[in-house]
Parts: sequence; structure tokens; C-alpha cells
Amino acid sequence: MERASLAIVIPCYNEYSRLPLGEFRRFLKVRQDVAICLVDDASTDNTPERFQELQEEYPKQIQILQHSENKGKAEAVRTGVLHCFQQETAPNLAYLDADLATSLEECASLLPYLEHKSFVFASRILKVGSVVERRFSRFLIGRIIATVISNILGLKVYDTQCGCKVMKSEMTPILFEDPFHSRWLFDVELFSRILAHYGPEKAISLMEEVPVKRWVDKGESKVRLTYFFGLWKDLWVIRRRHRKAMVPWSKNP
Repeated sequence: MERASLAIVIPCYNEYSRLPLGEFRRFLKVRQDVAICLVDDASTDNTPERFQELQEEYPKQIQILQHSENKGKAEAVRTGVLHCFQQETAPNLAYLDADLATSLEECASLLPYLEHKSFVFASRILKVGSVVERRFSRFLIGRIIATVISNILGLKVYDTQCGCKVMKSEMTPILFEDPFHSRWLFDVELFSRILAHYGPEKAISLMEEVPVKRWVDKGESKVRLTYFFGLWKDLWVIRRRHRKAMVPWSKNP
């Protein structure tokens, strides 16, 4: 496949009925400079059939990877990003949720920010003219978690969990070489790794938080309600590891 300007990794698990093929087709037809890497995390439905449909229509833009066993969203994203990096698919990489709550177009629109930054992430900040549609319960829980995460990282960030991140490919070894601890909070680990590798001052200069123009909650989350309790354990482990990693940069370790 010809080298694209951007490769978007999309992790999928049992997305046969949710994968919005129409949106993919409209985007791929217009943005022929963008490649999409679909990672099937051992789906038990017919998700691979959806993948094949897209690949047959857009063979130069669609890559398909499959896990033989379910490993979780974090590992699916990691698999896709490492593959695109190793294959030199594009100089810029991204990942996005399969339901396209943040659209492919919006993800690609973040590309110009990489002219001056290395890691750019979408944020569900509601501003004049923007549309952010999600249940109030999810918003409230999200704000509580975001506050905890900001305190853990010592980083003023509004939204670490919006499923749209764009980065220069050379960031891959720093961010994705090692497996993640958490299946669902791996985004937090990405920020921790950037901070630990570069130090707070340099890391902040490399990052940009960009408010979404539109984000629409398209159904039930794949995260089970029971994980709400496991989430705090993950955060505790991430906090402990982050503090240890940040010791060289801290005056008060």
C-alpha cells in the first residue's frame, strides 16, 4: 500500500451491528491519503465480514489485523499502532473508537496540529458552536474520574478518555512498546509515559488538547458496570507506577 499521510487504528470487538460502514465509505472516498487499520479483538460475531466488505472496496486504504484471543481495547490499539509503525504506513498515527463517536473527519482534522506538536488529543469540552451528546450520568462519572486522573498526573487536562488521539509515528516506541496495565484506562498510561520520558515541562510543550466540534454517544459502553470498582484499582496502580517513573523529574520524590 502507498504511504499515507495518516493511519487511523480502530479496535473492534463484536461490532457487526454497530460499525457504521456508510461513514467509513464517505470518508475513504474523499480522503484517499488516509489509511485505516481495523483490529479485530477475537470477535464472536461476524465483525470480520464487515472488515472484508470495506477492504474489497478500498484495498489500498484498509488494513486488517486479528487477535486469536480477546485481549482488550488497550492491546488491540497497541497491536494496530505497532503494526502501522513497523510497516511505515504513515508518518502520523491515530486511534479512534469503532462507533465513530468522534468522526473520522474530525480525527483527520487534527493532523495540522502535528506540524508543531507530537501528541494531540480530542477533548469533550462543550464550547459555543460545538455538540457533545452523552448521558448526564456518564458526564458526571467522567468528570470525577478526570479530576482524579489530573491529580495523579499533575497535569491540567480536561479529558484524557475521549477516544481520539493523533501523534507523530516516532512517538510509538515511547508510548506503545510496553504492554499496558489497564484494558480501559490505557490513555492515562500514555500521558504518564510521555511525562516520564520527557519530563513535565518538555512533555507539556509536545502536547495539545483540542475541543471536539462534535461528539455523539452512540449507545451502551463496552465497559461493564462492574469495572467501576476495578477502575479504582487500576488508577491506584497507575498512580504508583507514575510516581515511580517521575522520580527523576521530581524535587520531592
